[in-house]
Amino acid sequence: MEFATFILAAQRGYHQSCDGVIRNSIEQAVVAEQAGFDTAWFPEHHFNNYSLIPSPLMMVAHCAGLTSTIRLGTAVCVLPLHQPQRLLSEIGFADIVANGRLELGVGPGYQQFEFERFGANIDEVPAVFSEYLDILLKGLNQDIFEHDGRYENIPPTAISVRPVQKPTPPIWIAGGPARMSRAYREGHNVFVTAFHNGLEGLSTLRDSIEKTAAAEGKNVTDAKISLLRCCYASDDDAEISSYLDNARFQRRLSEALHQRRQQSLDGYLLQETPTQQDLSFETMRENLPIGSVNRVIDRLLEEMDILKPDQIAIQSQLGDFDQKTMLRQIELWGDKIIPAVNKALAPAGV
Repeated sequence: MEFATFILAAQRGYHQSCDGVIRNSIEQAVVAEQAGFDTAWFPEHHFNNYSLIPSPLMMVAHCAGLTSTIRLGTAVCVLPLHQPQRLLSEIGFADIVANGRLELGVGPGYQQFEFERFGANIDEVPAVFSEYLDILLKGLNQDIFEHDGRYENIPPTAISVRPVQKPTPPIWIAGGPARMSRAYREGHNVFVTAFHNGLEGLSTLRDSIEKTAAAEGKNVTDAKISLLRCCYASDDDAEISSYLDNARFQRRLSEALHQRRQQSLDGYLLQETPTQQDLSFETMRENLPIGSVNRVIDRLLEEMDILKPDQIAIQSQLGDFDQKTMLRQIELWGDKIIPAVNKALAPAGV
């Protein structure tokens, strides 16, 4: 089983400086490598405090110089907000400086707040994403490519800065059923999440993945699956409550942005508003791999048996959770949880 950190780089309030949030995120990636994690993922967001990473490829390039083994990924580059021709060179540059460690995650995006400020029409997102991904695949796979489409017309073009990995870095796709179908159809990998739901939600998600693969005439194992999950191991109830509070904070902001009901008193810092979808801390603890080390291990194994992912991506940088405590948490996963899970998953006699 692969393990990853998903480093959101959130800012819960002005008591956190933007430079502090970014430096904490970088430090978490470095410590994750030392702890034995396989991948560190970075998102892309703009113009509010939900996440402070405007370019995951810039984070990859920077962290490449501070690490040597951990793979570094974009989760995701929001394609409709980019000029795909330029993005191709940036992908190549990031993979070069990372010595072939780039994992390229792409997605359509969902936050109208961002699209409006780029002058982009969010209602056209599915079509734009599809065309821009076509362009990326042409540029990554062909020495000289051209494109004549609805949104871009590109004459014969060569990308001078090309990835180390051939034919391309691993490509991961996030989004709804249509994007998952495309991933299976073209041989890419998929990001999924069950949010804060429990085993029933994971079972429903697995059924959806199997049906999608079958509809494309593929085996479900033809794509790697990464499950984004909130996980935390501790015997300290105060620590757990703080983690859950920050996880719920992030979920509230994500829902508000997705449903286009974001609110801000100053045009930047989003208000955290309780909703009917909120779960109690008790329910979250029951639903998620959260609690003692043994409880987290047992729960992860139970979830893996249902969803059968190839990777678990734990959310490590949420809200204003204490940095030193989170670094100790990452180290705990490396010392105890990851080895125990992989030992339990190993074939008998190995």
